Amino acid sequence: MLSKGGDVPSNNVQRFREALMMSKAELARKAGLSTLTIDRVESGRPCRLDTKRKVLIALGLRVSDKDRVFGGVAIGYPGAVQAENHNDVS
Repeated sequence: MLSKGGDVPSNNVQRFREALMMSKAELARKAGLSTLTIDRVESGRPCRLDTKRKVLIALGLRVSDKDRVFGGVAIGYPGAVQAENHNDVS
C-alpha cells in the first residue's frame, strides 16, 4: 500500500495508536522519541530499527508484531514495493 504521495510505503502505526486512543505526543513520550519522529514513522518514512522497536514497545506490542505494524516490505529500499508486486507474473 502506498501513501498519498505514491512513493513511500505506508504502515499501521497510526491505526494502532488511534485504537489505543493515544495521541502522537503520548506515543512519543512513551517511546522516548520526538513527535516529529512519530509523524515521520506514521507517514511511512524510513526509520532505524531501534526506532521501530521503541514504537512497538510503547504501543504495548512485541517486537515479533513488527510485520503487523510496519508490514513485511523492506521500508526505505527503493523498488521494494515494485519488486513485491511483480512476483506474480502469470
